[in-house]
Formats: sequence, C-alpha cells, structure tokens
Amino acid sequence: MAEPWRDRARRAVEWNWRLRSAGDPRPHYVICGKDALAYYVARAMLESELPAGGARVTVVVPERYRSNGPDVAGLRGVRVVRSDRLDVATFEAAGLAGATGLALLHQDDVGNLHAALCAQAVDHRVRQVLRMFNGTLADGVRKLLKAPVEVLSDAEMAAPAFVAAALNEVDPSSFQHRDKTLRVARRADVRPQDVVCALAHLSEAQGVELLPAEQAGADLVLAEATGQPPGTEVAARRLVRARRRRRPVAVVLGAVRGFATRKIGIAVMAVLALIAVLGTLISRAEDVSPLEALYLTLVTTLSGADPDTTKAADAQIMQVVLNLAGLALIPLITAVVVDGIVNARLALHTGRLQPARVGHVVVIGLGNVGTRVMAQLREYDVEVVAIDKDPEPRGAALARQLEVPLIVGDAALPETLVAASVADCQALVVASTDDVANLEAALAARDLRADLRVVLRFFDGDFAERVEETFALGVSRSVSYLAAPAFIGALTERAVITTIPVDRHALPVAEVPVAAGSELDGRPLDVVNRDGQVRLIARTPAGGAKTIWWKDLDPRQVIFAGDRLTVVARRRGLDWLTRQCAPPAHPIPRPAGSVHGGVPAPAAASPPVPGQTGSGVGAAHPVPPAGEVPSTTNGGQPEGLELTRRHDGPGEVS
Repeated sequence: MAEPWRDRARRAVEWNWRLRSAGDPRPHYVICGKDALAYYVARAMLESELPAGGARVTVVVPERYRSNGPDVAGLRGVRVVRSDRLDVATFEAAGLAGATGLALLHQDDVGNLHAALCAQAVDHRVRQVLRMFNGTLADGVRKLLKAPVEVLSDAEMAAPAFVAAALNEVDPSSFQHRDKTLRVARRADVRPQDVVCALAHLSEAQGVELLPAEQAGADLVLAEATGQPPGTEVAARRLVRARRRRRPVAVVLGAVRGFATRKIGIAVMAVLALIAVLGTLISRAEDVSPLEALYLTLVTTLSGADPDTTKAADAQIMQVVLNLAGLALIPLITAVVVDGIVNARLALHTGRLQPARVGHVVVIGLGNVGTRVMAQLREYDVEVVAIDKDPEPRGAALARQLEVPLIVGDAALPETLVAASVADCQALVVASTDDVANLEAALAARDLRADLRVVLRFFDGDFAERVEETFALGVSRSVSYLAAPAFIGALTERAVITTIPVDRHALPVAEVPVAAGSELDGRPLDVVNRDGQVRLIARTPAGGAKTIWWKDLDPRQVIFAGDRLTVVARRRGLDWLTRQCAPPAHPIPRPAGSVHGGVPAPAAASPPVPGQTGSGVGAAHPVPPAGEVPSTTNGGQPEGLELTRRHDGPGEVS
C-alpha cells in the first residue's frame, strides 16, 4: 500500500529540518545512550544550575530501542536526535561542533571508541567522557585520543557497594587524596581522632539522613585509614574462618541422586528389592545359612541355574523368577552406567555437577557488574558460585581463571539454585540486566530459604524502592545511580575524586578551586559547611602550600583566590559550591513575561541556595532567550534548537 501523501509530506519536512543556531550562550552537552545511566546524567544536566542560565542537552538515541529503566528520550527539556549510528553525520546533526562536552554511555566498548574517533573529527576540542568496561582498552583510549577525554567504568564504581551489601558491611573501597588515605566505616569501628566527618545517620523511623548536623550521632563516617582493613575485608576474613566443613554424607547422596534419572533408579531399586525377598525365601526353603543363601541368590540371578526337576515346586518357581530378575537387572545396570556418564558430561559442561557448599556467595549474571563483584569477592577470599544463562558470558574467562564454578541455566528455576547450594549460601547477588528476571530469581531463592540475604540490581529506582518495601527481599542497588555523579563530574570538568555509596544514595567527594572575585573569595571557611548538603574536609592554600586537613581547619580562616576546597557533598550542594567558587559572570538576559510550560519564568539573576531535601526531578529547565525557534521534541518545552533528523537514504529516517 502506498504511503499517504500527508505522511510523505510530514517526513519530507522532518528530513529537511536543519540545526539552526540561535546564539544561545548556555553550555551545550551531547549525551549518547539509552539506559538508566544516560537518563540520570541527562536529568542532572537539565537540573544543574551551572551557570545561572542552565545548560542545553541533546540526547542521541537509536531509532527503536527498549529501555529497562527510565527513558532518557522522555525527559522534558532535552532535544532528541534519533540515529542508529554514531558517526560524523550524526554528531553534526546533534550540533557537536562547539559543544562543551560529549558523553558516550552505550554498553559497547568498541562502539564508544569508534564514536569518540568520529566525534574527534567533528570537533577535536570537545571534552569526551566514555563508558568502558575493558581497563586495558580504556588506558589505550586515553593515549589515543587527542581530545580531552575521561574514561570511566560504572561497573567498577558500583561493585564495592554490591560486595558490601552482600557481606552486610559498609563500602570496602578506600581512596587517596593528597597525603592521606580515607575510607568509609561505622563509627564504632574507628577511633574518634580518625573521624573526618559524619556521612549518614541511619534509622528505621526516619530512613537515611545524609551529612547530618549532629556529627557525634552519625552511624556512618568518613575516617582516615590507619592500617586496619576496612570492615568488609574483616567480615570476609571472618566468613572464611567460620565456614563449616562440607558434609560428606550429603555430598555422596547428592552425587547418587544426580547419577541417573529417577525412573531408572526406581526400576533398579524394585528389581533389587525383588531379588532380596526371593533370597530370603530361598534361605528358609533350603534351610541354609544367610551367607549360603546370598551365594545361591547371586549365582542364580547373575548366571542362571541348572534345571532340577526333583526340587519342590515353590523352589523351582523362585529359581525362574530369579532368572527373570537377573535378565532385567543386567540392562538396567547398563542403562544406569550410560545415563550416569551422559549426565556427568552434561553437568560438567553446564557446571551443575558441583559439591555442596556452605557460607559462599552466589552471583547471578556475569555481565559487567557481576564480573566485578565476583572478582572483588575472590580478592577477599570469599568462595563464589556464578550462574548465567549464557554458556560464555562476559566474565566466563575470568571465572575460569579465578576457579569460580559457572552454572549455566535459568536462575529462576529451583534446580539451578539447588545446584548452586543457594539454601546454604551467605548471600545472593542478582546482577543481571533484566529487572523482571532479577525479581524472579530473588523470589525463587526466597522459596528455598526465607531468611536469605538478597542483593538486587534494578534499573528503575522507583521500582526498586517499591519492591524493597513490599516484598522485603533484601537490599536493592542501582548501578547507574551510583555511577552517575562521577560521569557528571567528568562531563562538567569538576574534580570528582570518588563517589561514596550510602544506602541508595551517592555522595561525591570533590576538590573545587576558588576563583578570583567569586562569592567565596575573602569569606570565612564556616560559610562552606551546610548541613545536609556540603561538608568541608580539607583546604589546599594557593601557591601549592601543604594541605590543611579537618583537624587543623579553623572556621574563622579566610578563603583566598586560588585555594582548593575538598568537600563531601550531595549533588545540589556541589552545584551550589561550584557556583560560589566560580568567577563572576554576567547573567543571561531573559525577556519579560517568558513562559515555560505555561508558567511565567522568574527573572532570577542568581540561583537559590539548595534546601535540605534530596535531589529530584522537580527543577525546571531554563527558558531559552527570545528569538529562538522552539522545538516540540517529546511534547516538551521550547529548547532553542530544533529537532534534527538525519536522512540516510531514500525512505529511511534515522
């Protein structure tokens, strides 16, 4: 059927739309991705108040895709470019030339590298942030690309949080800054003089209170590492020492049960029971000892007996039945041997032929995250069993290298979980990329053991929170939410040192330089600390002087231009601090009576100070200056740049 003329006309207009510059002075960021990480990064850039006028965000997504979590193309305020290829033409259509930053967030190392090279051909000065799993390739990319580049691994950032949750401890990772090594710990596990700052107060009634005003009552703190291993490492060592010996009887019974199929086993047992009954009857009829009766029974069953017509009728009948049982027993024994060999080879191939284990950790899904979790658990000498549907997942080679058994099968099936000894494990980490499959596996595991500790990976944060509250399955973690602050910091050129996961939140640790003429230039240090938002832990004076740490900081000291402030902050608190440390700039003029989403836009020259609540989607994206041509991408609001579609050939829109 021919295409209606109205559709042909509409598509022709779309193909011929072109990027039209409107002289928008706001920084422009291009984000390529389709999953939850791209969503969180794009949303944070839209909500960012740096500079006062906000930022323009262009998202490049495939023409047709399925998102397991929140849809990045559904964000209000973003400009969407749809293309299945990240090549020069796509980046030109996205307006990459002159952009401030480019984030390549697909889960494809080689594809991201190719896209980075194409982006370099469009604009070699644009700052690039790449998502990569392969560390060796990441090191090569840093040397290969001429453009400013930062290569990050979301799996590497999130794995410590999964390991800590599996062992019911705090994040085991530590980081080094300047001349000190810092780590996260429980207040009871560190000396008071080693506490740098309070991170969170944990309570069942009020939930998690980040960067609380009451320092002494915080449960989780940032402390200086003084030679003691982190809490998770201590827990892992304790787990290894307390692991009970494997039960030999259960191992033997399990091996016997797995040697042959159930039907063949029942047939063999029935024939042996018949032979035993007949042997007992023969011993009574012949009036012989039990040993002689056993001899006669075995000889008659296995080799047959010479006919003897002088025997009694009942003895002759028993001889005939024994001969028939012997005829049935031989093929049954052959079937058991053949079936056992076949089952053993299949079990060895799929990893199901495993001895019973106790006190280990089961990891479901050897993708990027599962592989990192497995490797870190083995570093702590914790026994691990892996499960994956794919016979050769991404982490299969590393599993063989670490001697971690890999069971190939559906983790939602009870037999797969039984083969991994889930009922006797320390914890279950479900880290596959499918939220529904993760939930099914967790429910199946809870059927085997009600008090099993389960750590779930979810893409959709709201879904994870509701599942955790409703089903009480255990701890849920979002890899994208944990890793997003580091990607945002790299994209905006902030010096994010590390990201500290706290429950379902993430606290970036950053070093912010103070510019001359900024709001903080000449102000005392006590204005930096804001309860619930920012906590100052160190100050490096201008000129490369020695860093002054929390122990020696005086709130009355004056901040000078060139100082570098090291803080632990929430994302909005870090936005506020970066604005306060930035050089003075002229605010972007806005026409009177501009509207955004039907609401008059306030003519604010400086952004408000962040409140005490967490970050959300409530912040509106700024209104573009007058004179721009609005775009209606996603049914959203005018964004200063039109929707661009690239014409790849006749009859194709990308």
